[in-house]
Amino acid sequence: MKLLKVIMAGSLLLGVAATTLSADAVKGQKLFIKLLKGPCDMNGAKFAAKHSQEEWKELKASGKFEAEVIKICPKVKAGDLSESIQEHIIDFSIEFANDSGNVPSC
Repeated sequence: MKLLKVIMAGSLLLGVAATTLSADAVKGQKLFIKLLKGPCDMNGAKFAAKHSQEEWKELKASGKFEAEVIKICPKVKAGDLSESIQEHIIDFSIEFANDSGNVPSC
């Protein structure tokens, strides 16, 4: 009986974690459409496919995400995206990277 409770709790925890993760990616997709689709002159699928999941994670970890956005989208200037907005767009980019198998609807 205890094992069943542990398994159920683990499943619930994973479900909540997955929902939270996708919520950030969904918010990142909305922010991409609102703030970057025009300046980047591309849709979110093309933007996210510029790198693999690991490459996006490395850009996030190294703090070089904003510089990469500016490189991909020269119309974007430093300071255009706040840290919190960058976090959501990074999550979106990781979720829909070229090796993720996922395709965004934007």
